[in-house]
Amino acid sequence: MADIWSEEKRSWVMSRIKGKDTKPELAVRSLLHAHGYRFTVSGPRNQTLPGRPDIVLPKWATVIFVNGCFWHGHEGCKDFSIPKTRTEFWLTKIRKNQQRDQSNNGKLESLGWNVITIWACELSTKDRLYSLERRLPYLIERKPFEYHLEDETDQLGRVAEDFD
Repeated sequence: MADIWSEEKRSWVMSRIKGKDTKPELAVRSLLHAHGYRFTVSGPRNQTLPGRPDIVLPKWATVIFVNGCFWHGHEGCKDFSIPKTRTEFWLTKIRKNQQRDQSNNGKLESLGWNVITIWACELSTKDRLYSLERRLPYLIERKPFEYHLEDETDQLGRVAEDFD
């Protein structure tokens, strides 16, 4: 199927996609702030670190990247699919993004930073947002995660069962 817009119009539309202060990024910042975490979002530290993290928590030596599922190729996510037009271009672009992300994460870890990647789809519903909110201290402070089966319920209010 052909694109519904001209090449110039498509270029203009794509140029309007924000790279900073996106809704997912603002949601993560709001969660962090509500739980008392102090962080930076711009400034010299963020600009000089590999990959320019979206959020830096200096006290915890932690950086957070809030990745869009499409742009960073979130495998297995319903929000990630390769466009039917210019497929090779998009595959190459997304593959390069993934390689760059992996390289930057390695560099940050070698510098002693704890690297957290939060996918936009993790913020798409209240349940997912709540799940992330519960995991934040374990991710940021590197605490061992404590899983309590009785805390997890399905949509009907029943306790989730272990399917081992």
